[in-house]
Amino acid sequence: MSEFETKDVLVIGKGGREHAIAWLLHNSEMVENVYIAPGNPGTAQIGTNVDCNINDFEAVAEVIEKFAVDMTIIGPEQPLVDGLVDFLEKRGHPVFGPSKLAARLEGSKSFAKSFMFRHNIPTAAYHTYEIGDWHMAEESLNKRETWPVVLKADGLAAGKGVFVCKDRDEALKSLKQLNELPSLRKASETLVIEEFLDGREISIFAVSDGKTSHIISSARDYKRIGEGDTGLNTGGMGSITPVPDVDASMLEEIQHTIVEPTIKGMAADGTPYRGLLYCGLMLTKDGPKVVEYNCRFGDPETQAVLPRLQTDLMQLMLLAETEELDKIRITQDNQAYCCVILASQGYPRDYETGKPIRGLDLVNDDTLVFHSGTAMNGGQVVTAGGRVLGVVCSGKTLDEAIKKTYAEADKITFSGKYYRRDIGKVFEF
Repeated sequence: MSEFETKDVLVIGKGGREHAIAWLLHNSEMVENVYIAPGNPGTAQIGTNVDCNINDFEAVAEVIEKFAVDMTIIGPEQPLVDGLVDFLEKRGHPVFGPSKLAARLEGSKSFAKSFMFRHNIPTAAYHTYEIGDWHMAEESLNKRETWPVVLKADGLAAGKGVFVCKDRDEALKSLKQLNELPSLRKASETLVIEEFLDGREISIFAVSDGKTSHIISSARDYKRIGEGDTGLNTGGMGSITPVPDVDASMLEEIQHTIVEPTIKGMAADGTPYRGLLYCGLMLTKDGPKVVEYNCRFGDPETQAVLPRLQTDLMQLMLLAETEELDKIRITQDNQAYCCVILASQGYPRDYETGKPIRGLDLVNDDTLVFHSGTAMNGGQVVTAGGRVLGVVCSGKTLDEAIKKTYAEADKITFSGKYYRRDIGKVFEF
C-alpha cells in the first residue's frame, strides 16, 4: 500500500482518453472514488458520471467542492488553454495539468515555434502570417519552389487545422479553407507555414513537475482517415505502444534534446510546466524534431499507453503537484499494445449518430473497450460521435497485439462502422 491516503479524483472530459484515465485511476490502490464530468456510458461502469458543463469553471469548482475531490485531472485541451488549472488552484483545489500560460505550447502554434527557436529545441523552419497579411502568405506559396509544405492554424482546431500540401494548388486550396471555413477561421487568425519534415512520426508522453521530467512511453498514432495514411486528418484512428523503432538510446536522446530543454525553457521563461507533456516528433535523418506539443494526454495514444503503465498514475499526479517527481522512477510492463478506433461512416465530415452498438458483451475479458462517442438510449448503447469506440489488446509482440485487437474489433457491430485495417504499419512522411 502507498504512503499516501486514498483519494477521491475528478476526471474532466467525456471521450476515450478520459475513459482510459478513469479506468486506470479506478484500479489504483490510492484512489477511493472516481468522478467523471460529464463522462460517457463507459465511464459510468467504473465511476460516477457528473452532469457538468466543463467550460463553466464555477460549475466545475462546485462539483469538486460537492464531492470533496482531492485531485482533478483535465483531459481536453480547451479548458487547459482557457485557464481552468489557474482558476481551480486559486480556489485551493489540486489539479494535474499546466497553467494557462504554459498551455500556450498547444494553444498557439506560433508561440510554440518561437519558444523552440529561443531554446534551441529541434523543429522545422517556419514563418507566421497575421490575418491581415494573408495576401503575403499566398504570394509566398506562389513563389515557393520546394514541396511539400505544411500549413497550420495557430489556434486549437480539434486536430483538423493542419494541412500537408504536396504542391502549390493543394497549398492554395488549403489556405482558402483555413480562411473561409467557420470551424477553422478563428483558429487561423494567425497562420504558420513551416518546412515539411521527412521521416517517421512518433509521440512521446512525459510527465513534469516544473523541474523534473520523466518520459512515460513512446507511441505512434494514425491521424489520417484512410488506409495507407491517406485522406483527411482526424482526431486519430488508432495507436501502438511502444514504438518498435524507438529504443532506449533514442528515448535518452529525446529526453536530453527535447523534453528537458522544454521543461527548463518554460521554467526560465517564468511559466513552469506541470502536468503531462505530449511531444509529437518526426524522426528525421538529422535526429528527432518537434512537430507539435500537446499539453495533455493524447487521444487515442492514451488508450494504448496507460494500460502498459505499472507506476501508479495517482502517485505520479500527486508527486507532480508537489514537485517531487525526482523521488520516483516510471516502470512499464513488457507487453505491446494496439488501439483501433471504430468510427462512424463519414467521419471526420458528416456522419449519423444514434446507431445501436452490439457485441460489447462478446469481447474477451482481457480486451479493453474505451468509449469515445457513445450515449444511452432506452438502455441501449448507441453511437454519439465520429470516433465511437477504442478497442485495445496486448501481446508479447506488436504483431500479436495487432492481430488480437482486430479480432476483437470485428465482434463489435453498428450500422456504418468504419475502421482502418493498417494500424501498426510504418509510414514515411
